[in-house]
Amino acid sequence: MDAPGLRLGTRASALARAQADRVRAALEAAHAGLRVEMVFIRTSGDAGAQGALGAGGVKGLFVKEIEEALLAGAIDAGVHSMKDLPASLPLGLVVGAVPARASAHDVLLSDGAGGLSGLPLGACVGTASVRRRAQLLAR
Repeated sequence: MDAPGLRLGTRASALARAQADRVRAALEAAHAGLRVEMVFIRTSGDAGAQGALGAGGVKGLFVKEIEEALLAGAIDAGVHSMKDLPASLPLGLVVGAVPARASAHDVLLSDGAGGLSGLPLGACVGTASVRRRAQLLAR
């Protein structure tokens, strides 16, 4: 008899794969014999719609297709970065779990500022993330 299977949907980026692999390992450790199949889904954000990010962003760029796959039954669960998760989910979907947080470090590349605290007042910092922008503006 085959081991029970679960189709876990995620984006194919290195970060998404690493996050989904942590979820896969946790599921398999918690449920003996469970076989988790990774299903890589190309999202609008992956497909080059990033131009919309600079103009205030478009909701769901990195999650919409995963949510659609869940609703269609093509996958059993999906993994998102919390930063990409919209404030409200489509009808029929819930956040089923939030695993322990891994390293939350981001990287600032600069021409010698020495970190965020070394940036001059009014410095221009580029980010496509609405949450990161809010965090930077709150400093």
